[in-house]
Amino acid sequence: MTTQQTGARADVSFPSAGVELSGWHFPATTDELAGPAGRPVVVMAHGLAGTKDSGLEPYARGLAAAGLDVLAFDYRGFGTSGGTPRQTVSMAGQLEDYRAAMAAATRLGGVDPDRLVLWGVSLAGGHVLAAGASRDDVAAVVALTPLVDGLAAGRLALQHHKPSAMLRSTLEGVRSRVSGPRMMPVVARPGELGALTLEGCYEDYLAIAGPSWRNEIDATVGLELGGHRPGKLAAELRCPLLVQIADLDRSAPPHAALKAAFAGRGEVRHYPCDHFDVYAGKDWFDAALAHQVHFLRRHLAPVPVS
Repeated sequence: MTTQQTGARADVSFPSAGVELSGWHFPATTDELAGPAGRPVVVMAHGLAGTKDSGLEPYARGLAAAGLDVLAFDYRGFGTSGGTPRQTVSMAGQLEDYRAAMAAATRLGGVDPDRLVLWGVSLAGGHVLAAGASRDDVAAVVALTPLVDGLAAGRLALQHHKPSAMLRSTLEGVRSRVSGPRMMPVVARPGELGALTLEGCYEDYLAIAGPSWRNEIDATVGLELGGHRPGKLAAELRCPLLVQIADLDRSAPPHAALKAAFAGRGEVRHYPCDHFDVYAGKDWFDAALAHQVHFLRRHLAPVPVS
């Protein structure tokens, strides 16, 4: 892993399956949660086609202020990470990248390698369940507005989209898989072709989009989501779990997230809002961050040495 310091945030890079991934390290600004072996460290990843410069930094800085180091990163083919093809979502590839980031996080100076915290929002909110399953070095998992069941997400999408729009994007995905990558927008306005076309999604996503984010994605993403069911692995977690659910979520089914939380014996926080209303600048960011800090302080407070 290579590191380049830039103020309070360091640029880091690390390998995953031969691809160099790009990350940001936010060092803890207090030793409040430090134990004999070091500080806990959070591995943080974004949702569908997201990049680390798109809404993650306010959460990372909030957790760093609470005493946790944070490693936020871009998946292969997205943002400033390497890898081809670009803008193509592979569930298996992203999970492999997340695990590579976990390994990289344990090599950061001053952290406790046995107190990993897995943090994911939206699509990554499902990845953290799979990445943390059956591991003893994961101390806590935070799943924010998680997408944990692709089939349930498809059924929810049918409630908010015309069948013709769903069919159009599905056909684009099939053509992309058969004849090579076909790009479509990540977010578009209602009635247009795109992965997310609900009223308000275009404006909400662009409000958090950073300079490395691109509004395009391989149309095969819908086919990838169909078999994505990490919620089934929640029962295999051996650590505390926090699931933060947007009760009015039109993108990540709230009932599926609640089912995963129950299976993982998790703590649940509810917010009367939609999928993008938990980011900085929106009404529910402060509450979501405060609940994360409270949860992690409670479970990660160092045990006094007698």
